[in-house]
Amino acid sequence: MHNPRFAPPLLPPAYGARFGEFIGIGANGNLWVDNCDVEKLIETYGSPLFIISENQLRQNYRAFRDAFANAYPDVEILFANKSNNGLAIRHIMNQEGAGGDCFGAQEMYMALLAGTDPATLVLNGSNKQDDELEMAIANGLCINIDAEDELDRIAAIADRLGTIANIGIRLKLDLEPLRDRMGVAMHGPGSLKHQSDSTKWGMTREQTADIVRRALAMPTVRLQETHFHLSRMSNEPADFAVMAREMITWSGYLRDTTGWTPPTIDIGGGWTFGKWYGTGPNGQIDGPDAPTPADYAQAVCDAIKDEAEKLGLPLPKLRLEPGRALSGPAGVAVGRVGAVKRGAKTWVNLDLSTNHLSWAAVLDWYYHAVRVHDAGAEAHETVDLVGPLCNSDELGAHRPMPALARGDLVAFLDAGGYTESAAARYNAQLLPATVLVSGSRHAVITEREQLKDVAGRFRVPPHLLAASFARPEAA
Repeated sequence: MHNPRFAPPLLPPAYGARFGEFIGIGANGNLWVDNCDVEKLIETYGSPLFIISENQLRQNYRAFRDAFANAYPDVEILFANKSNNGLAIRHIMNQEGAGGDCFGAQEMYMALLAGTDPATLVLNGSNKQDDELEMAIANGLCINIDAEDELDRIAAIADRLGTIANIGIRLKLDLEPLRDRMGVAMHGPGSLKHQSDSTKWGMTREQTADIVRRALAMPTVRLQETHFHLSRMSNEPADFAVMAREMITWSGYLRDTTGWTPPTIDIGGGWTFGKWYGTGPNGQIDGPDAPTPADYAQAVCDAIKDEAEKLGLPLPKLRLEPGRALSGPAGVAVGRVGAVKRGAKTWVNLDLSTNHLSWAAVLDWYYHAVRVHDAGAEAHETVDLVGPLCNSDELGAHRPMPALARGDLVAFLDAGGYTESAAARYNAQLLPATVLVSGSRHAVITEREQLKDVAGRFRVPPHLLAASFARPEAA
């Protein structure tokens, strides 16, 4: 899959303290990304700023690739484009040999625009439109069906185009063993089973069998896979193993009821990563004891092999769709301190906001924050890091921090996933630029928004213009 000519060797720098292989505290005491001082990057590009480490992104991908390759004979990693859909990010993933999970015509178009092999792309979504189905069929993507009428629509488009449509089916797994396993609160109340049952995704066993039977009779449709996505409901490898085992159980059911055995299973994403300083919901779930890619791979692959052997099934090809686990640790978001207010508590205002770090708005703790200058300095007070929006705009409540004053820089770590791709414009705030750091090189990969980018989308109908600017009639 990957071409070594475009997948360079990775040589992590020496850091005084390490937040990742390519993010840490440099010799001058500042926060560095790869071989670049973050303070210097802000001087060059301004704030707020997203910074992505190319080498950290490659490092994260290779950790998953190697872990699963060591545990299973046929694995394909599909990067979840939604976690960071920048074109430069997609080019890096292409060079590493990653496929891609696409939601909607736009993510699919950008992946194709970057030259991703269409055979390594899947199209997911619960309400796919005809134009995105046609784009997927014309380019040879696998379409994971998630609605009862979708198969007939796909077949009709394939007939019109005179080609074969590749399809999978997104499953509504039962997950009975997870009935009493509690999930992460950000996905709603209840157990993992309850959370999964409450989502809009997937087809029941009976619906899946019906789709398979009908598809087998259609000359322009090719069945390729079944799909499921547990999501970030848990970080326990055993929970993911339950999911993977049940996918094989469903393969046995489909073999027995339709005669078709899925040659590929796609077990989705939701994989986490751990940090010594703690990250993720409440800052406690994803600490230094969080599972590694190797932990996930061993648990999941052992379950697949065991269930396949019990049911007399051949081992299917395995696909998985990590997103945040690849992109998240590769990025930092940096803001500059403005007003510092002391009263009942200390509020430190930044030009960064929950427009840029949306998950910070709904969780008590998500991104670990460090001062950029003298990043290892001892914390002197507990502060609330807030943005400039008209709501509470809490980026980090109750954070122990070194002394902060107007002009200082604060970085939020592990902010490479679901930040830029989920950014908002509340209060008409302009979106930051994104800079890619590659060793000592750095370049803008997303332009900073300007006022024209926001205001230029608005239109005033003629009758409103007339009422606002009409001259008063002469007496």
